[in-house]
Amino acid sequence: MISIVIVSKDEEALDQTLADVAAQVDGLAGESEIVVVDASDGRLDHIRRRHEAAVRWVPFQRPPGVRVSIAHQRNAGVREARGEIIVFTDAGCRPRPGWLASLVAPLQQDERMTSGVTLATSGNGLYDPPERQAEEPTYLPECPTLNVAFRREVFDAVGGFDERFAYGSDVDFCWRLGDAGYCIRSVPGAVIEHDYGTWRRQLRRSYTYGKARARLYRKHRARLRHILRTDPMVVVYPLFLLGLPLTLIFPLYPALLLIPAWRNRSYGAGRVLVDHLTFGAGVLVELART
Repeated sequence: MISIVIVSKDEEALDQTLADVAAQVDGLAGESEIVVVDASDGRLDHIRRRHEAAVRWVPFQRPPGVRVSIAHQRNAGVREARGEIIVFTDAGCRPRPGWLASLVAPLQQDERMTSGVTLATSGNGLYDPPERQAEEPTYLPECPTLNVAFRREVFDAVGGFDERFAYGSDVDFCWRLGDAGYCIRSVPGAVIEHDYGTWRRQLRRSYTYGKARARLYRKHRARLRHILRTDPMVVVYPLFLLGLPLTLIFPLYPALLLIPAWRNRSYGAGRVLVDHLTFGAGVLVELART
């Protein structure tokens, strides 16, 4: 059995996501279910009623003292799910035709976790990967949870998502899976589109992710040995920001940004640099806090 779990809070876009996912479930062989873990306190009841024939709705109460409960909701979703295969996507995601069948197919053979491709609905996302069909299986060190599937045994092996993380629990989950010997199979044919919102929202997201990244390395200290090779953004941009006063002595210091600007020119050099610097500021703020 396959369980598609969607966590939500006050997102009207959930309506279209449920319609799209339900259409793909209808084309699957075997049993399946859609589970929504909703922290909206009844504000999305109009959507619940519209999809109540096809969706199992799980009201979620945020734990006291918790502002962001994404990890809690994901754990609750897996506990409520009846399937051996768990699929995660998010409210606002629009799966392309064949997404669900492609994502779960390797799990019905010998894989334990899969990750699809996520593209911005605008067609011009900051980090949109190239769309391609891999001839050979490729594996990922980490992935976000808005387009993943895994066998329940994987979730149980690492104890689910760490609820101490407001953000970054998906990366922590992946890192712990890797440490436990599991692999994440990339499935380029499982494509969803996601509306990442305004540019201001993207910058807030980058700042938050920077803070989360610092917390991740505090927990996974052994990974610091390889951070310059595997995750240079966490080091390079915070150091650049700390060095900005050097501009008073070396006016050409900001020209160091020309290197990443050139490397990211296909995505829009200016917006990539602003995004990365905002990420670096988040890292610094979290380090200063601790």
